[in-house]
Amino acid sequence: MPSFPPAVKIVEVGPRDGLQNEPRDIPVAERIALIEGLADAGLRVIEAGSFVSPRWVPQMAGTTEVLAGLRRDAGVSYPVLVPNMKGLDAAARAEGVEEIAVFAAASEAFSMRNINCSITESLARFSPVVAAARARGWRVRGYVSCVLGCPYEGEVDPARVAEVAAELAALGCYEISLGDTIGVGTPLQARAMVGAVARQVPADRLAVHFHDTRGQALANVLAVLDQGIATVDASVAGLGGCPYAAGASGNLATEDLVYMLDGMGVETGVDLARLAQVGWRISDLLGRPPASRTSQALRAAQAG
Repeated sequence: MPSFPPAVKIVEVGPRDGLQNEPRDIPVAERIALIEGLADAGLRVIEAGSFVSPRWVPQMAGTTEVLAGLRRDAGVSYPVLVPNMKGLDAAARAEGVEEIAVFAAASEAFSMRNINCSITESLARFSPVVAAARARGWRVRGYVSCVLGCPYEGEVDPARVAEVAAELAALGCYEISLGDTIGVGTPLQARAMVGAVARQVPADRLAVHFHDTRGQALANVLAVLDQGIATVDASVAGLGGCPYAAGASGNLATEDLVYMLDGMGVETGVDLARLAQVGWRISDLLGRPPASRTSQALRAAQAG
Protein backbone atom coordinates (compact mmCIF):
# COMPACT_ATOMS: atom_id res chain seq x y z
CA MET A 1 0.00 0.00 0.00
CA PRO A 2 1.25 3.53 -0.75
CA SER A 3 2.23 5.62 2.26
CA PHE A 4 0.67 9.07 1.97
CA PRO A 5 1.64 12.06 4.12
CA PRO A 6 -0.75 12.79 7.02
CA ALA A 7 -1.04 16.41 5.86
CA VAL A 8 -0.40 18.38 2.69
CA LYS A 9 0.47 22.07 2.49
CA ILE A 10 -1.39 23.73 -0.36
CA VAL A 11 0.25 26.74 -1.98
CA GLU A 12 -2.60 28.78 -3.44
CA VAL A 13 -1.44 30.39 -6.67
CA GLY A 14 -4.74 31.74 -8.00
CA PRO A 15 -4.24 35.43 -7.18
CA ARG A 16 -0.93 35.43 -9.06
CA ASP A 17 -0.41 32.52 -11.45
CA GLY A 18 -4.13 32.23 -11.99
CA LEU A 19 -5.11 35.82 -12.64
CA GLN A 20 -2.03 36.61 -14.73
CA ASN A 21 -3.40 34.49 -17.56
CA GLU A 22 -7.01 35.59 -17.38
CA PRO A 23 -8.07 37.98 -20.17
CA ARG A 24 -10.12 40.18 -17.85
CA ASP A 25 -8.30 42.44 -15.37
CA ILE A 26 -9.51 42.24 -11.79
CA PRO A 27 -9.50 45.48 -9.74
CA VAL A 28 -7.18 45.77 -6.75
CA ALA A 29 -10.06 45.73 -4.27
CA GLU A 30 -11.35 42.44 -5.69
CA ARG A 31 -7.88 40.91 -5.68
CA ILE A 32 -7.60 41.82 -2.01
CA ALA A 33 -11.02 40.29 -1.34
CA LEU A 34 -9.94 37.13 -3.18
CA ILE A 35 -6.80 36.73 -1.08
CA GLU A 36 -8.60 37.43 2.17
CA GLY A 37 -11.36 34.98 1.24
CA LEU A 38 -8.78 32.28 0.55
CA ALA A 39 -7.21 32.89 3.96
CA ASP A 40 -10.66 32.70 5.58
CA ALA A 41 -11.11 29.31 3.89
CA GLY A 42 -7.99 28.03 5.67
CA LEU A 43 -5.23 28.43 3.10
CA ARG A 44 -1.94 29.41 4.70
CA VAL A 45 0.27 30.18 1.69
CA ILE A 46 -1.30 32.50 -0.90
CA GLU A 47 0.61 34.07 -3.78
CA ALA A 48 -0.36 37.74 -3.58
CA GLY A 49 1.05 39.13 -6.82
CA SER A 50 4.06 39.75 -8.97
CA PHE A 51 6.62 42.52 -9.46
CA VAL A 52 6.98 42.08 -13.19
CA SER A 53 6.63 44.73 -15.85
CA PRO A 54 2.93 45.60 -16.34
CA ARG A 55 3.77 45.85 -20.03
CA TRP A 56 4.28 42.07 -20.08
CA VAL A 57 1.78 41.00 -17.42
CA PRO A 58 -0.77 43.81 -17.06
CA GLN A 59 -2.98 41.69 -14.81
CA MET A 60 -0.37 42.00 -12.05
CA ALA A 61 -0.25 45.81 -12.10
CA GLY A 62 -1.16 47.16 -8.69
CA THR A 63 0.59 44.47 -6.63
CA THR A 64 2.00 47.20 -4.36
CA GLU A 65 -1.55 48.42 -3.71
CA VAL A 66 -2.76 44.87 -3.07
CA LEU A 67 -0.09 44.35 -0.45
CA ALA A 68 -0.82 47.71 1.16
CA GLY A 69 -4.54 47.00 1.45
CA LEU A 70 -4.33 43.39 2.54
CA ARG A 71 -5.57 42.24 5.92
CA ARG A 72 -2.78 40.02 7.18
CA ASP A 73 -3.74 36.95 9.17
CA ALA A 74 -1.38 35.32 11.64
CA GLY A 75 0.20 32.20 10.23
CA VAL A 76 -0.48 33.12 6.59
CA SER A 77 2.30 33.97 4.14
CA TYR A 78 1.78 36.07 1.01
CA PRO A 79 4.71 35.43 -1.38
CA VAL A 80 5.25 37.53 -4.51
CA LEU A 81 7.06 36.74 -7.73
CA VAL A 82 10.27 38.71 -8.30
CA PRO A 83 12.00 38.11 -11.66
CA ASN A 84 15.07 40.35 -11.28
CA MET A 85 16.77 43.02 -9.17
CA LYS A 86 14.38 45.70 -10.44
CA GLY A 87 11.51 43.59 -9.18
CA LEU A 88 13.29 43.05 -5.89
CA ASP A 89 13.71 46.79 -5.44
CA ALA A 90 9.98 47.24 -6.06
CA ALA A 91 9.20 44.51 -3.53
CA ALA A 92 11.46 46.20 -1.00
CA ARG A 93 9.43 49.40 -1.33
CA ALA A 94 6.14 47.54 -0.88
CA GLU A 95 4.47 46.84 2.41
CA GLY A 96 4.90 43.59 4.25
CA VAL A 97 6.90 41.43 1.83
CA GLU A 98 8.44 38.48 3.66
CA GLU A 99 8.75 35.89 0.91
CA ILE A 100 9.51 36.01 -2.81
CA ALA A 101 9.65 33.51 -5.63
CA VAL A 102 12.01 33.21 -8.60
CA PHE A 103 11.44 31.20 -11.79
CA ALA A 104 13.85 29.12 -13.84
CA ALA A 105 13.13 26.64 -16.62
CA ALA A 106 14.31 23.11 -17.36
CA SER A 107 14.12 23.87 -21.10
CA GLU A 108 16.61 26.10 -22.89
CA ALA A 109 14.11 27.06 -25.57
CA PHE A 110 11.43 27.97 -23.03
CA SER A 111 13.93 30.04 -21.03
CA MET A 112 14.88 31.98 -24.14
CA ARG A 113 11.25 32.55 -25.18
CA ASN A 114 10.12 33.42 -21.66
CA ILE A 115 12.90 35.60 -20.22
CA ASN A 116 15.26 35.95 -23.21
CA CYS A 117 18.27 34.22 -21.66
CA SER A 118 19.71 30.75 -21.23
CA ILE A 119 19.12 28.64 -18.13
CA THR A 120 22.67 29.32 -16.95
CA GLU A 121 22.23 33.05 -17.50
CA SER A 122 18.90 33.02 -15.65
CA LEU A 123 20.44 31.33 -12.63
CA ALA A 124 23.25 33.88 -12.62
CA ARG A 125 20.62 36.63 -12.78
CA PHE A 126 18.74 35.14 -9.83
CA SER A 127 21.81 34.74 -7.63
CA PRO A 128 22.01 38.39 -6.45
CA VAL A 129 18.21 38.51 -6.16
CA VAL A 130 18.17 35.54 -3.81
CA ALA A 131 21.16 36.84 -1.87
CA ALA A 132 19.61 40.29 -1.44
CA ALA A 133 16.27 38.81 -0.38
CA ARG A 134 17.85 36.53 2.18
CA ALA A 135 19.92 39.44 3.52
CA ARG A 136 16.58 41.13 4.26
CA GLY A 137 15.40 38.06 6.11
CA TRP A 138 12.99 37.05 3.34
CA ARG A 139 12.40 33.46 2.36
CA VAL A 140 12.86 32.54 -1.30
CA ARG A 141 10.97 29.86 -3.18
CA GLY A 142 12.26 28.57 -6.49
CA TYR A 143 10.14 27.40 -9.40
CA VAL A 144 11.25 25.14 -12.24
CA SER A 145 9.00 25.24 -15.30
CA CYS A 146 8.62 22.69 -18.10
CA VAL A 147 9.56 19.75 -15.87
CA LEU A 148 7.52 17.24 -17.90
CA GLY A 149 7.58 18.80 -21.34
CA CYS A 150 8.24 21.97 -23.31
CA PRO A 151 6.09 23.53 -26.05
CA TYR A 152 9.25 24.13 -28.12
CA GLU A 153 11.54 21.19 -27.26
CA GLY A 154 9.12 18.38 -26.45
CA GLU A 155 10.19 15.92 -23.75
CA VAL A 156 12.46 17.21 -20.99
CA ASP A 157 15.12 15.00 -19.41
CA PRO A 158 14.42 14.48 -15.66
CA ALA A 159 18.17 14.78 -15.04
CA ARG A 160 18.02 18.33 -16.41
CA VAL A 161 15.13 19.16 -14.08
CA ALA A 162 17.14 17.78 -11.16
CA GLU A 163 20.15 19.88 -12.14
CA VAL A 164 18.18 23.13 -12.25
CA ALA A 165 16.39 22.33 -8.98
CA ALA A 166 19.71 21.62 -7.29
CA GLU A 167 21.12 24.93 -8.55
CA LEU A 168 18.15 26.84 -7.11
CA ALA A 169 18.52 25.02 -3.80
CA ALA A 170 22.22 25.87 -3.74
CA LEU A 171 21.38 29.54 -4.29
CA GLY A 172 19.34 29.46 -1.10
CA CYS A 173 15.76 28.63 -2.12
CA TYR A 174 14.11 26.88 0.81
CA GLU A 175 11.62 25.07 -1.42
CA ILE A 176 11.55 24.13 -5.10
CA SER A 177 8.25 23.87 -6.97
CA LEU A 178 8.31 21.57 -10.00
CA GLY A 179 5.93 22.81 -12.68
CA ASP A 180 4.37 20.90 -15.58
CA THR A 181 3.83 24.19 -17.41
CA ILE A 182 1.95 22.86 -20.42
CA GLY A 183 0.20 20.00 -18.66
CA VAL A 184 1.54 17.11 -20.74
CA GLY A 185 2.79 14.85 -17.95
CA THR A 186 1.25 11.54 -16.91
CA PRO A 187 1.58 9.78 -13.52
CA LEU A 188 4.52 7.49 -14.27
CA GLN A 189 6.40 10.38 -15.88
CA ALA A 190 5.68 12.50 -12.80
CA ARG A 191 7.00 9.78 -10.51
CA ALA A 192 10.17 9.37 -12.54
CA MET A 193 10.79 13.11 -12.60
CA VAL A 194 10.24 13.56 -8.86
CA GLY A 195 12.43 10.55 -8.16
CA ALA A 196 15.27 12.05 -10.20
CA VAL A 197 14.97 15.44 -8.50
CA ALA A 198 14.72 13.92 -5.01
CA ARG A 199 18.13 12.36 -5.51
CA GLN A 200 19.52 15.90 -5.71
CA VAL A 201 17.15 17.86 -3.44
CA PRO A 202 15.43 16.26 -0.42
CA ALA A 203 11.76 15.51 -1.06
CA ASP A 204 10.69 17.58 1.94
CA ARG A 205 12.03 20.63 0.10
CA LEU A 206 10.05 19.88 -3.06
CA ALA A 207 6.58 20.89 -4.22
CA VAL A 208 4.65 19.96 -7.34
CA HIS A 209 2.72 22.30 -9.64
CA PHE A 210 0.68 20.38 -12.18
CA HIS A 211 -1.44 21.97 -14.89
CA ASP A 212 -4.60 20.16 -15.90
CA THR A 213 -4.49 20.85 -19.63
CA ARG A 214 -5.02 17.15 -20.41
CA GLY A 215 -6.88 16.18 -17.24
CA GLN A 216 -3.86 14.56 -15.55
CA ALA A 217 -3.15 16.96 -12.67
CA LEU A 218 -4.89 15.07 -9.84
CA ALA A 219 -3.55 11.72 -11.05
CA ASN A 220 -0.05 13.18 -11.12
CA VAL A 221 -0.40 14.51 -7.57
CA LEU A 222 -1.61 11.13 -6.35
CA ALA A 223 1.32 9.45 -8.08
CA VAL A 224 3.95 11.45 -6.18
CA LEU A 225 2.44 11.72 -2.69
CA ASP A 226 4.11 8.51 -1.56
CA GLN A 227 7.52 9.83 -2.70
CA GLY A 228 7.72 12.27 0.19
CA ILE A 229 5.94 15.15 -1.56
CA ALA A 230 3.76 17.04 0.93
CA THR A 231 3.42 20.44 -0.76
CA VAL A 232 1.16 20.98 -3.77
CA ASP A 233 0.44 24.17 -5.72
CA ALA A 234 -3.15 24.76 -6.82
CA SER A 235 -5.38 27.57 -8.05
CA VAL A 236 -8.88 28.36 -6.81
CA ALA A 237 -11.52 27.63 -9.47
CA GLY A 238 -8.72 26.33 -11.71
CA LEU A 239 -7.78 29.88 -12.66
CA GLY A 240 -5.08 30.57 -15.19
CA GLY A 241 -2.12 28.76 -16.64
CA CYS A 242 0.99 29.96 -18.43
CA PRO A 243 0.84 33.07 -20.64
CA TYR A 244 3.90 31.88 -22.59
CA ALA A 245 2.62 28.42 -23.53
CA ALA A 246 -0.27 28.08 -25.97
CA GLY A 247 -3.05 25.83 -24.71
CA ALA A 248 -1.65 25.59 -21.20
CA SER A 249 -4.58 27.18 -19.43
CA GLY A 250 -5.91 25.25 -16.49
CA ASN A 251 -4.01 25.06 -13.23
CA LEU A 252 -5.01 22.24 -10.90
CA ALA A 253 -8.14 23.49 -9.14
CA THR A 254 -7.72 23.87 -5.39
CA GLU A 255 -11.27 22.62 -4.78
CA ASP A 256 -10.58 19.37 -6.65
CA LEU A 257 -7.33 18.84 -4.77
CA VAL A 258 -8.95 19.46 -1.38
CA TYR A 259 -11.84 17.12 -2.22
CA MET A 260 -9.44 14.33 -3.16
CA LEU A 261 -7.24 14.79 -0.10
CA ASP A 262 -10.26 15.00 2.22
CA GLY A 263 -11.42 11.68 0.81
CA MET A 264 -8.01 10.16 1.53
CA GLY A 265 -7.95 11.40 5.12
CA VAL A 266 -5.04 13.74 4.33
CA GLU A 267 -5.29 16.99 6.32
CA THR A 268 -5.18 20.32 4.48
CA GLY A 269 -6.79 22.71 6.95
CA VAL A 270 -9.04 24.02 4.16
CA ASP A 271 -12.82 24.39 4.45
CA LEU A 272 -14.04 23.17 1.06
CA ALA A 273 -17.44 24.85 1.23
CA ARG A 274 -15.93 28.27 1.99
CA LEU A 275 -13.26 27.76 -0.66
CA ALA A 276 -15.90 26.98 -3.27
CA GLN A 277 -17.72 30.22 -2.46
CA VAL A 278 -14.50 32.17 -3.05
CA GLY A 279 -14.10 30.40 -6.38
CA TRP A 280 -17.66 31.20 -7.43
CA ARG A 281 -17.17 34.89 -6.69
CA ILE A 282 -13.96 35.28 -8.71
CA SER A 283 -15.39 33.17 -11.57
CA ASP A 284 -18.48 35.37 -11.71
CA LEU A 285 -16.25 38.44 -11.87
CA LEU A 286 -14.37 36.85 -14.77
CA GLY A 287 -17.61 36.03 -16.52
CA ARG A 288 -17.16 32.28 -16.74
CA PRO A 289 -17.90 29.15 -14.69
CA PRO A 290 -15.21 27.72 -12.42
CA ALA A 291 -12.98 25.12 -14.08
CA SER A 292 -13.15 22.97 -10.94
CA ARG A 293 -15.47 19.98 -11.34
CA THR A 294 -15.91 19.81 -7.57
CA SER A 295 -16.90 23.47 -7.47
CA GLN A 296 -19.41 22.97 -10.29
CA ALA A 297 -20.97 20.01 -8.46
CA LEU A 298 -21.25 21.93 -5.19
CA ARG A 299 -22.86 24.89 -6.93
CA ALA A 300 -25.35 22.66 -8.72
CA ALA A 301 -26.25 20.96 -5.44
CA GLN A 302 -26.73 24.34 -3.76
CA ALA A 303 -28.98 25.49 -6.58
CA GLY A 304 -31.07 22.40 -5.84
